[in-house]
Amino acid sequence: MKTSRPIQVRIRPAAIRENYLLARRTAAGSRAWAVIKANAYGHGQWRAVEALREVADGFALLECENAVALREAGICQPILLLEGIFSSRDVRAVVEHDISTVIHCPEQLELLLKTAPADAALSVFLKLNTGMNRLGFTAADLPAALARLRKRPHMPVTLMTHFAEADGARGVTEQLQRFDTMCGNWSGPVTLANSAAILRHPQTHRDWVRPGIMMYGASPFADVSAESLGLKPTMSFESRLIGIQTLAAGDRVGYGGTFVAERPMRIGIVACGYADGYPRHAPTGTPIAVSGRLTRTIGRVSMDMLTCDITDIPDASIDAPVTLWGQGTAGTVAADDVATAAGTIAYELFCALAPRVPVTVEAK
Repeated sequence: MKTSRPIQVRIRPAAIRENYLLARRTAAGSRAWAVIKANAYGHGQWRAVEALREVADGFALLECENAVALREAGICQPILLLEGIFSSRDVRAVVEHDISTVIHCPEQLELLLKTAPADAALSVFLKLNTGMNRLGFTAADLPAALARLRKRPHMPVTLMTHFAEADGARGVTEQLQRFDTMCGNWSGPVTLANSAAILRHPQTHRDWVRPGIMMYGASPFADVSAESLGLKPTMSFESRLIGIQTLAAGDRVGYGGTFVAERPMRIGIVACGYADGYPRHAPTGTPIAVSGRLTRTIGRVSMDMLTCDITDIPDASIDAPVTLWGQGTAGTVAADDVATAAGTIAYELFCALAPRVPVTVEAK
């Protein structure tokens, strides 16, 4: 999509690939699912797939129809449905197209075994609830599930769980102990680690790891920057100044007049608002770059515009470049820093981009 409005997102597939390879090096000895759910965290599923086609050990996503589309596009690596199957049609599709599936509850297992032919070859990932309390078999339900699957020798099983606090102070110890207890003498394959566990908890690497947000250049940790982790920015959100105002001390800015100038100021009006995917709740002080200088937003974010302080950027004029987040032409602004200021996470920033924002893909 092209638009005359000066706003765009730039995607760097090469950086997605570099970040994936970093995850795989960090978890040396493990294979790595490239997690491309949520349209590759807002980056575009097919852009991510093309970036990773030659290097990914496997792809993980949610929708069966998207997994089938990958197969039809010639993707031959393993493909995993992270939420599993939802209908008998899904079961038939995963069998036909050799798509691995998570099974996270007895009802889903019943659907699978009732619909799939007795001799169907299908890789099953049994998800265990070890404390996230979202999806997964309990310790009471697991033995029966394993017993039923042992009767299907063409359905090899991998055990998995998901960590709730791999990025926090409590870490993974409690959940990992519970997982190992539930598994007993299990000698088959295991997948445990999300991005935070890959980077911080090497004891979780096991057979497969599942890099998600780190693959898209953001940190899974609130207190550690993506740059310090060696991650490359994969998305740049950019715009330009479309207006400039000169304020006197006491002048108010934007809806509700929530920002009051304490001194004479120059402010820039940026062609970007919450209808473009910028967080409406981003407060005054959220980092933004204009003409190569880091500055701050001021006032409330509007539907189509936001305002920034250019008092100390005298060369900023109409049409000056603006970086909202990422490594842009106007400077670098960490998506994690914008997210922190707005009280959210980079995941949401990436996934919330509006369809009206045009996307440019860098060739290298």
